[in-house]
Amino acid sequence: MGLRGPKPKGEAPKWSSPTAYAVGLMASDGNLSKDGRHLVFVSKDKELILNIKKAFKVTASEKHGPIHGAPVGNSYYRLQWGSVVQYQFLISVGLTPRKSLTIGALNIPDAFFFDFLRGVFDGDGCFYSYLDKRWKNSFMFYTDFVSASEAHLDWIQEEIERHLQIRGHRTQSAQKSFFHLKYAKRESSILLSRMYINPSSPALRRKKLKISKALRIVSQSLPN
Repeated sequence: MGLRGPKPKGEAPKWSSPTAYAVGLMASDGNLSKDGRHLVFVSKDKELILNIKKAFKVTASEKHGPIHGAPVGNSYYRLQWGSVVQYQFLISVGLTPRKSLTIGALNIPDAFFFDFLRGVFDGDGCFYSYLDKRWKNSFMFYTDFVSASEAHLDWIQEEIERHLQIRGHRTQSAQKSFFHLKYAKRESSILLSRMYINPSSPALRRKKLKISKALRIVSQSLPN
């Protein structure tokens, strides 16, 4: 019988709303080092750094400043910490080192899928709205998920359709380097209502506020 190595120290994360949200953030803007131990998360939003730290009980301090490959003048927060247990947990979910182009389907419990999706959206998604000048009083908005991996967006699209019976539509960036999964007004309303069903769940406040304003405009325009 072969010898086993020492058991990693610490307790593996348990699935919860904050954990699933943090996994979504790591799936979008996180990175697993090749050493099997260190995890990295980079964001312009310090709030996301704090959400990651809280969910994974990280005590390391984040650094703030320019990062390699980013546009000149842009500053980011970078958090790096070491945890073999958390590293292995994310591997079991389906994340890998250098995942941006290879990430595909992940192992997310159904009960926490929309918490995970909110993390993905806060990390690499966007929401935009406008008045459509072709129609009187036509307020439009879109929810957009962005990824360099087509397979990952395929999986997200299939999971959203399985849960909510909405399909969205796919596009590719002009540079052919990113894929978009977009949901227009009606489907966005269904999707966002599910993603933000619990007001106490972690979420990036500036995006949540923008979405709340758009949904409020829609609700006020509906006939009594």
